Amino acid sequence: MYPLKFETILKQTLWGGSKIIPFKGIESNLDHVGESWEISAVKGSESIVADGPDKGKTLPQMVKEYKEKLVGSECYERFGDEFPLLIKFIDAQQDLSIQVHPDDELARQRHGSFGKNEMWYVVMNDPGAKLISGFNRAIDPARYADSVADGSFAEALQTTEVKPGDVFYVPAGRVHGIGSGCFVAEIQQSSDITYRIYDYNRRDAQGRTRELHTALAQDAINFEDVAEDFRTHYVPRKNQPVQIVQSPFFTTSVYDMTEPILADYSDLDTFIIYIGLSGSCLLVDNEGNEVTLKAGESILFPATTKHVYVKPTEGEGVKFLETFA
Repeated sequence: MYPLKFETILKQTLWGGSKIIPFKGIESNLDHVGESWEISAVKGSESIVADGPDKGKTLPQMVKEYKEKLVGSECYERFGDEFPLLIKFIDAQQDLSIQVHPDDELARQRHGSFGKNEMWYVVMNDPGAKLISGFNRAIDPARYADSVADGSFAEALQTTEVKPGDVFYVPAGRVHGIGSGCFVAEIQQSSDITYRIYDYNRRDAQGRTRELHTALAQDAINFEDVAEDFRTHYVPRKNQPVQIVQSPFFTTSVYDMTEPILADYSDLDTFIIYIGLSGSCLLVDNEGNEVTLKAGESILFPATTKHVYVKPTEGEGVKFLETFA
């Protein structure tokens, strides 16, 4: 077992921009790239190992072949051959739709799938860029469909101006939307189920509007999800991990390093993912495997990893997210 990098999966969207390709430092002529799926086991968008002895294998093949060695005993007992997380970068040149995701129970019932709890880490943003997360006042479920139709639903959404380093945990049931000018790293359950409530009446190249799921969304929405601020507040620190999200679905920390550190995973029985945000570093695991991490790259360390030595590039430093299920 060794640290795994995967081939990039780029997704063109109506609302996508031009930041993902240069951020990742890759060659591509695609435009309107809204998402880069970094590590995915979602059917039809399975990540493929980019190098090493397992080059060419998909992530689901890797889980089936290596089982506990890749994902850990507890994780394999919980999820079997299903890899539980999906990692993305998202570049919104236009507003994404206002949407909601179902929880595990509703998603299994309707789609035979995981639900979708997720988090955003704001990597960069245009001036004035905003995110929508939750309600600023209570909504009457009985008036939900009418409020969507007459536009008053949007007035009750909590809209927040953002800056790099802002973190939002978005549980299933929370109405949300990524605003134009936001570039985020997204960590989520392995699910592609989204209920669109409103899509700004946009049309594709054929003049068609995207399908809305107003009725399906009603059963998924937490109508009591009201607060003045849905940010996850934390205190940034240099040269030590800072935990920013702990949930039943994933735990995430941010590292902002200019000095070497030994990340100890000897008591952790699961895989670990690093997501590069800025700068670069050399990573050496307990078996002597060496790999570089730079902005826009993601690396999956198998559960057999006991520790990782992180050596930031001199004069540059490195910032990355660490997450595991």
